[in-house]
Amino acid sequence: MRTRLISALVAVALAAVVVIFATNHTSGAKHTASASLASPTARAASTGALTVENTAVGRPIPSGFVGLTTEYRGLEAYAGTNPAALDPVFEQLMRNLAPNQSPVLRIGGDSTDWTWWPVPHMAVPGGVKYSLNQTWLQVASALAKSVGGRLILGINFEADSGKVAAAEAQALIGGIGRGQIEALELGNEPELYAAFPWYKLPNGQHVRGRPPTYDYADFIKDFSNISRSIPRDVTLAGPSTGSSVWIPLLGQFLTANRQVRLATLHRYPLKHCTPTTQVTIPEILSSASSTGLAASVAGAVASANAHGIPLRVDEMSAISCGGVAGVSDSFATALWSLDALFAMARVGVDGVNVQTAPGSFNELFGITEANGTWQASVHPAYYGLMMFAKAAPPGARFLKLSGAPGADVNAWATRGTDGAVRVVLINDSTAHARTVTVRLPPLSGPAALARLQASSARATQGVTFAGLSFGSETSTGLLAGQSSLTPVTPSAGGYIITLPAASAALLTVVAGAK
Repeated sequence: MRTRLISALVAVALAAVVVIFATNHTSGAKHTASASLASPTARAASTGALTVENTAVGRPIPSGFVGLTTEYRGLEAYAGTNPAALDPVFEQLMRNLAPNQSPVLRIGGDSTDWTWWPVPHMAVPGGVKYSLNQTWLQVASALAKSVGGRLILGINFEADSGKVAAAEAQALIGGIGRGQIEALELGNEPELYAAFPWYKLPNGQHVRGRPPTYDYADFIKDFSNISRSIPRDVTLAGPSTGSSVWIPLLGQFLTANRQVRLATLHRYPLKHCTPTTQVTIPEILSSASSTGLAASVAGAVASANAHGIPLRVDEMSAISCGGVAGVSDSFATALWSLDALFAMARVGVDGVNVQTAPGSFNELFGITEANGTWQASVHPAYYGLMMFAKAAPPGARFLKLSGAPGADVNAWATRGTDGAVRVVLINDSTAHARTVTVRLPPLSGPAALARLQASSARATQGVTFAGLSFGSETSTGLLAGQSSLTPVTPSAGGYIITLPAASAALLTVVAGAK
């Protein structure tokens, strides 16, 4: 009877986890009854012990927490130019990050201030490189409706024209529909307007969007003036800044601009905006790039909460300015994105939009189309986002952790609305395996383990999640292959989990597993 009971509990635990991996793959979970997945050598070399306590901390994970951000030109590069025949692979890749939710897509970035809706009898502003049209609006509207998504749309602010902002806002609202628009976001990183050229004159002279003396007070006044051109019943987002100097001043901005009902910030732990800047994989995997990055916005979260509005980091990636070949597209970014998303959620951020710019090194996936057939090559960082979406479903609460998981190991735990406890372990060591004993009182029954791994932290291909992969290309946007979800039966001390170098694992224990 005891053997049958254990087998039944294992089946229940696996069934609960398999649901979240339900795609068009062949299920083939390994049925290993071993209580320990660690080799004696690995266990002796480096061990840790972690207790997941039965105490919820922090806020529940909001719906639509994981989203994407792309440029205005990027929309049609990913979704296509025919609103009646959108790219189904891109649609599925969006859904994967917000299963059974309303995904949030931010369209803007640098192209926010390079884009406009043509104003009759008005010359094209000097910095504008792209003009919106009806086809673009129809594609955006069709995509939002198809995936049940919400759009954050950038409005040209660097042109410093209420007429330009009003025309673009009216076109976006009328062409896409208010129901699909989460917010209109004025400008993009205005702290850089006085430092970087907006455009260049025929004689080679650089023209900046604001004078050298432009500061935060000037920006607040600008925002107040331009925002009067936007319909009052439309939610505005801002300040869309990534400045470590401006971010702590968020409260001043929100006090002066009551129409802003969504605070937006940008965060990159590492910068590569000059050829001499070197960025390494160990830097990506350092705690400063994940928990340290989240700590940099904790004060802004408190300011937004004090004003009763949500805060979204609506542009984030590991490395700024397009990234670095062999680093931004490495498996290390999968581990970073997983850890960074947990860290952002833990400090109270309401959502994160991860950047994917077509053709850049930090692109999450590359989309191609030939004769009506769409394909996507999915890059490593995307797998980390997807694992987070599985480990932190909407409404899940963080659980308090105690103990020490060991050197280079980061740990997170949540309890979902389904009662299941999900524990994520991330081994940031690129050279050494780690072993962690996880205790989950009062739960002690069979669990299921899914691994996120590749051949090394530097790998740019061959990533798997629970044994599944998008392969070199996917025409469905769904994970495929043979599942390697593994049943884990605890020993007297707890669940003993081995983490190969540069890998992560998701342990799921269903409610009632005692």
